[in-house]
Amino acid sequence: MKEIAILGSTGSIGRQALDVIREFPGDLRVAGLSAGRNWPLLLQQIKEFHPRVVAVAGEGEARELKKHLSGTGGPEIFWGEDGLVQVAASSGARVVLTAITGTAGLMPTVAALRKGLSIALANKETLVAAGALVMELARSTGADIFPVDSEHSAIWQCLDGHRENAVNRIMLTASGGPFRREPADLSAVTVEQALAHPNWTMGRKITIDSATLMNKGLEVLEARWLFGVDLDRIEVVIHPQSIIHSMVEFVDGSVLAQMGPPDMRLPIQYALSYPRRWSNRLPRVNWYSLKGLTFEPPDTRRFPCLGLAYAAGRAGGTMPAVLNAANEVAVEAFLNGEIGFTGISRVVEAVMDEHRVVSRPDLEEILFADGWAREKAREIIRR
Repeated sequence: MKEIAILGSTGSIGRQALDVIREFPGDLRVAGLSAGRNWPLLLQQIKEFHPRVVAVAGEGEARELKKHLSGTGGPEIFWGEDGLVQVAASSGARVVLTAITGTAGLMPTVAALRKGLSIALANKETLVAAGALVMELARSTGADIFPVDSEHSAIWQCLDGHRENAVNRIMLTASGGPFRREPADLSAVTVEQALAHPNWTMGRKITIDSATLMNKGLEVLEARWLFGVDLDRIEVVIHPQSIIHSMVEFVDGSVLAQMGPPDMRLPIQYALSYPRRWSNRLPRVNWYSLKGLTFEPPDTRRFPCLGLAYAAGRAGGTMPAVLNAANEVAVEAFLNGEIGFTGISRVVEAVMDEHRVVSRPDLEEILFADGWAREKAREIIRR
């Protein structure tokens, strides 16, 4: 029985992870859960899965949970960043699925790795902001990091059994989002339009990142650390059908691709079942209904966020953390109607332009850069 802790159990990835656990009750058990402010849904999950430890965003949500669980002998309840750390490192889990968005996932991931626990990584911002530190910590404790993003899971599966020096390049596929072709002018795009992703069902923040192609930029930076490949050997390929999840080209010219329907439960299950593959009831690809698989280069003029991510990766040091933090603030501002869609990239670029890079940052310096970038982004938005 493999015990799992889920950070972000009420979000899209967290709920789908619980779907996987429901299908394999003899193999997987929930040890810990965390949510933000959606304590009513977390309460339902507690009653179904009986975790030992749970966490919520604030003390108010914790009080509500305690009130509704009074006399039931329920889990220990924590809140805030300390609560996330408790769920990650002290729930008794062997695998911690990090499914919260943003750099909020960094400290609980570090806490779990320090204990040598395996990470099923769905929080790309952790490696974007602190990739060198996190990967070195995993190596020093012998902890595994299993990628959950469909693209990184695909690369992981394609690389299985192959030496690093056999890889020529990695090709991350992207759907292109809702604005791949239209409209030509993105300045008037509404929040509702940006949230209407053509292929995937995801949380609001990651859906906006997909629409700006920042999500693909963050994935490039994540892939660099996960697979030890230089940025210049990681390419983005627009693949609107989302059937090929990513590809690896080897030095002899051979290309391996991982394919499947656009369903996040597949990479989640593989991260939790590894090294085994379990039969399931998920949808299969109907090859005879496909009208074709097409590919095209990304348009970095219309979607400058992808280029900004590459620039941050080449600058190195604290710059990727600044890119990520500024983007989080800008996306939130767009969702709240404070800036337009194209304002997201302008805010991120302006913050990057004002940042003085620390080339070999420690954890404290990364967190400081993150906080500085958030405040600078808010200042620019207010202006």
